[in-house]
Amino acid sequence: MTDRETGQRDGGAERGRDETPEERADRQWQDLMQEIRVVQTGVQILLGFLLTVVFTPRYESLSSTDKGIYILTVVLGSLATGALIGPVSFHRIVAGRRLKPETVAWASRLTFMGILLLLATLTSALVLILRVATDNAIVPWLLAGVLAWYLLCWFALPLWVRSRYTAKSGSEERDGG
Repeated sequence: MTDRETGQRDGGAERGRDETPEERADRQWQDLMQEIRVVQTGVQILLGFLLTVVFTPRYESLSSTDKGIYILTVVLGSLATGALIGPVSFHRIVAGRRLKPETVAWASRLTFMGILLLLATLTSALVLILRVATDNAIVPWLLAGVLAWYLLCWFALPLWVRSRYTAKSGSEERDGG
């Protein structure tokens, strides 16, 4: 009996969906593309707005520190955009070469890097906006609160759920449940 017929993957080490490695890679690719569509649009809109700031009259009145934060923010936004568009280019270049599992792995890495760069972009943009719009004394507090929220939503909660439910399903399998 093949791994596909038994519903096992990777030489029987793991139970899961009844799919071949190619089918799994196709499914994972589709999932990844849906995720990228969501985040890519947002980062491109953010970058578009950031790129216009330098052409506004207010830009000249910014301090050199604020201009530095602005430049850093634009560079981070550009890097995030590149990382989030990267999987599409990667796929186009290797398409038809029977490299879908490798493409999924690399695209996933690029996407995660894009999310980290988006976090840095949003944080940097928030620093700049809060410095310009508020009393500098409250900027660190506001920034810490928003950054904590991002970290909770984007990393802590998913990691907690993954840890909790992966351990639970693993113990159920060991217990025969």
